Amino acid sequence: MDTLFARQQMVDQQVRTWEVLDPAVLAALATVPREAFVPAAYEALAFADASIPIGFGQTMLAPKLQGRILQALGIEASDAALEIGTGTGYLCACMEQLAGSVRSMELHAELADIARANLRAMDCTANVEVRDAFDAAPLGEFNAIAVTASLPVYDRRFEQALRIGGRLFVVVGVAPVMDALLVRRMSETQWVRESLFETVLDKLIGAPGPDGFVF
Repeated sequence: MDTLFARQQMVDQQVRTWEVLDPAVLAALATVPREAFVPAAYEALAFADASIPIGFGQTMLAPKLQGRILQALGIEASDAALEIGTGTGYLCACMEQLAGSVRSMELHAELADIARANLRAMDCTANVEVRDAFDAAPLGEFNAIAVTASLPVYDRRFEQALRIGGRLFVVVGVAPVMDALLVRRMSETQWVRESLFETVLDKLIGAPGPDGFVF
């Protein structure tokens, strides 16, 4: 497979057609070798318009959705970014192309190790930290936060980790319809939520359900 050609076709035929037009985002998706972050068994699907199993009941999001996440966040070179749900590290690597620094939180230790190895292979470690999601240390404050799994009910702890002017991408609701939201922090006490589009994502492990029960 001509991976450079296939990657550019992915950007042009999938990502652009889903209204992702930010040049910096398109460049990041065209530069980061998505195929290097896909499990070997699914390498032939690296550029497919579909989510890809990565083990541990987790999936790698479709390229067009990852493009929409990056575009919505509007990450700049001076930004500190946070990702919730590292997976194999692909979106983290794309965020590294755009941000000043990236921290990514992963619940599964094995996936975190895979992501670290993938990021090292891509020389993406200088400004990237993959942290255990069970780490008791505070999240910190960030300009951009991407939550890569859905929340059945909105959880304010993520918006509270935003700096003033910061942006949060999060998907809220239950199947068959969930709402992708962009949340902006306007001041110490004010946040604005904008509905972007409808989608369906796997539930964030440990996220409370509508009844408040935590699994």
